[in-house]
Amino acid sequence: MSSRRDLGVVPGTRFLGVIDLERAALARWCRGDPSGFLELADPEVTYFDPFLARRLDGLAALTAYYEGLRGRIAAASWEMIDPRLDDLGDAAILTFRFRSLTAAGFEHLWNATEVWVAGASGPRLRHTHWSIAAAVDAAP
Repeated sequence: MSSRRDLGVVPGTRFLGVIDLERAALARWCRGDPSGFLELADPEVTYFDPFLARRLDGLAALTAYYEGLRGRIAAASWEMIDPRLDDLGDAAILTFRFRSLTAAGFEHLWNATEVWVAGASGPRLRHTHWSIAAAVDAAP
């Protein structure tokens, strides 16, 4: 089992649970259920997606977009690669690469950057930015 340090968490952070929250939301996403992310999102969440012409602002806009994807996403397997969580005090930045495989064997590679804020009920997702990635094994 990996330690928190092995997962790229900056020691001493109060956002330690964020990587676990992200993994749980990704597991649901890969079964076609975007609710894991919607349940974690701050009301003022912002979202960048490479398939959208502009940023989405607010939970209502993100919900409308994700509901259009509900049941349409499916991954036979997936992994969160090299997650790093940096605590900035009242917020934390999570960066990672994401790889998924469809049942037909098609690979999808992504880069993700998220900003998490401390909320009364725990960490909340305030900003998320996904972009299509180059091959995972490509040199930097």
